[in-house]
Amino acid sequence: MAGANGMLNEERRRSIVEMLHRDGRVLVKDLAKNFRTSQITIRKDLEVLDSQGRIHRTHGGALPVQTEALLDPTLREKEKLHRKEKMRIAAAAAGMVEEGQCVLLDSGTTTTAIARALKDVGKLTVITNAVNIAAELSGTNIEVILTGGMLRKNSFSLVGPVAEQALRQLSADILFLGVDGFDTKAGLFTPNLLEAQVNRIMAEISRTTVAVFDSSKFGRRSLCNIMPTTDVSHVITDKNLGKRDLLAMREAGIRVTLV
Repeated sequence: MAGANGMLNEERRRSIVEMLHRDGRVLVKDLAKNFRTSQITIRKDLEVLDSQGRIHRTHGGALPVQTEALLDPTLREKEKLHRKEKMRIAAAAAGMVEEGQCVLLDSGTTTTAIARALKDVGKLTVITNAVNIAAELSGTNIEVILTGGMLRKNSFSLVGPVAEQALRQLSADILFLGVDGFDTKAGLFTPNLLEAQVNRIMAEISRTTVAVFDSSKFGRRSLCNIMPTTDVSHVITDKNLGKRDLLAMREAGIRVTLV
């Protein structure tokens, strides 16, 4: 079926995908103007493309689908991205912690920011598999338990059977879990198989699991699925989160804090 300007629906949708890959994002109002059609028609196009997995629908437009299945950036590379958002997320996470609690932190730049924010909370116990987080908390009033295991150079995290065995002997009040991808339908993702297994055990031994990550991680998938979104009780992310993703999480019963 052709639109008002004579272009077939599929032709227009292919053009939208091409524009998205070229520009990095598209907006409904701009697309309607470009194709000389209504915003209602464009919204329908984006919904169809999203359902086909060709784009990631956001409020007011769309972003590319980013699988990044084999991408495993280093901690130093990640530290350069979304610093302000990570600091706000860290402050909100630290605000959830009460003195005397046991907090579990996995590896990552957001959880490293949380470790720094926890220094002001008071007396705590922190369990972590991240060597850099343990070093960050050394010399403070926080008691640190560092799992053993095999060191992953990219993330400074300890993984493998030794780390898993150590975690199974412990329990925590709250887990702050950073991820490389969060898909409201498919779950939470990380690029490393051993990291994913450690993360699952962390969730098992924790009373509450709080996923912490900036909004750029939404709609992304990576090589390894950690857990379904239903296993997460709370998400802390930044205010750039699309309304569609926010609604999907709330419908799944997940508490969401936007910072």
